[in-house]
Formats: sequence, structure tokens, C-alpha cells
Amino acid sequence: MALAPTTVSLRNGLTLSYVEQGDRHAPVVVLLPGLTDSWRSFERVLGCIPLSFRAIAVSQRGHGDSDKPESGYRIRDFASDLADFFAALNLARAVVVGHSSHGLVAQRFAIDNPTRTTGMVLEGSFATLRGNENLEQFVASMISNLRDPIDPDFVRAFQTGTFIKPVPQSFIDAMVADALKVPAHVWRSAFESLLQEDHTSELQAIEAPTLIVWGDQDGLIHRNQQDELASGIRGAELVVYKGVGHSPHWEEPERFAADLVAFLERVGQASRF
Repeated sequence: MALAPTTVSLRNGLTLSYVEQGDRHAPVVVLLPGLTDSWRSFERVLGCIPLSFRAIAVSQRGHGDSDKPESGYRIRDFASDLADFFAALNLARAVVVGHSSHGLVAQRFAIDNPTRTTGMVLEGSFATLRGNENLEQFVASMISNLRDPIDPDFVRAFQTGTFIKPVPQSFIDAMVADALKVPAHVWRSAFESLLQEDHTSELQAIEAPTLIVWGDQDGLIHRNQQDELASGIRGAELVVYKGVGHSPHWEEPERFAADLVAFLERVGQASRF
């Protein structure tokens, strides 16, 4: 069954686009796509999650069909929106899944809202990219010069550079189309803000059970960054996907969904005691 996007208005005035499935009274998992991606990033995963869970994928500010204000693209802004999103949908608690840069959003939310975070899944994520010379060079040479309209070839190269295993062409075309909805000022602001983020000293404050998922062929985020997360977050579990790149949920959606569901079930069992 095709998912039908809907919108919700936050108390800060923004409108966000999202999809959801499952029993509205079931345990909740909220899926946060990475930078420039819409809710559709998790479309293939949603098809593998049982309806006994309430699964929600959201396009954050500046992305997809959500509002695109001129400012507010720090990790704290995205995390604040997420708190408002919880309030707007009357979500008391949820497992929060964050891909890539928006794993930082999940971390920030878990740090600031421990009683609302049932668990956390970090996919291809990190505690900081501050001082990362490759990212600094990419932002300075490519991102800082972006102007509207953004070149579709640039966006396609950006999207296809994140995975190793074959991904359906129709899915990639849809992701490119949605990324082209992201204005240049959002690319610039979000990437420039990302260079300043550093959660390293706050990882020990995260109380939520945490699953870390990483592909060992990830050319963007490296193993040492996963080890840093795993050692910094008390009790965190690291699962490595062999032969997979930066987007395990694109490359192996069935396996990612199975690991996510197993984690949801473990967290649900633990929360009963």
C-alpha cells in the first residue's frame, strides 16, 4: 500500500511533511532522514516494519515538502522541531532513528529529552565532524558556492556517492527529485552548521538504549567514529554491515528493518520492568 504524506503544524509556526503507518496506540518509532533527504529515504524500510509498531518518517525543516525558512538549520533547531513534532502528534515516547548527520539530531534529542526517548538508532552517524578536513574542503569548494537552481547532476552525484550496493533506479530518481526541493540556502546553512557540532563530551549523558549501524565500506564516516559512539554511549551496541556503504537502509532495507524491529522488541521488553 502506497504511503500518503500528510502535514502537521508545529507551535513554532512551521509545517512539516511526514508519513506514518501502524496502530496509533502501538509503540512508536520516528525516522529522521539525513541531510537533504525527505521522509522517502525510509520508504523501503517502512514496507518491512510490522504494523504492530507505529512508524513515522518525517521531512525536517528545509526538506521535501516541509517548510523552508531562511534560517534555523543548526542541529539544535532540528532537535527542537522534533520535540515540537512529538507534542503536535501527542507522542509521549518513541525510539528515534537518525541517519548520517541527523544521527546528531537524534543524539541532541535524547540528551535534552531523556524521558521521551525510548531508544535510539544511529546509522552512519558520528559524534562530531569538527576539524574533518575532507568535509571542510567539500563545504568550501562545493556547498558554499551553491545557488538556486541547483544543478541536478550535482545532486545526483551527491546521492549516488553514498551507497555501494545496487539500489533501484526508480528510488534514486525519487530521492534526487526530493533533494532538488532543498534550496541552496538550506544546503549552505546546514552543512556550515554541521562543521561546528560536537557531542563528544555529552555522549555519556545519553540514557536511551542505543543501536549503532554502520557499513564497513562507508567512504564518508569511518569505523573510529563508530567506536567513539559505542564507547561514549553507555551500553550501546555496534552492528557492522559488511560490503555496505553509507546508507545501509537503502542498500539492505530488509536487513535494516529486521535489525530495527529486533531492537524495538528488545527495548519494549526492557521498558516493561
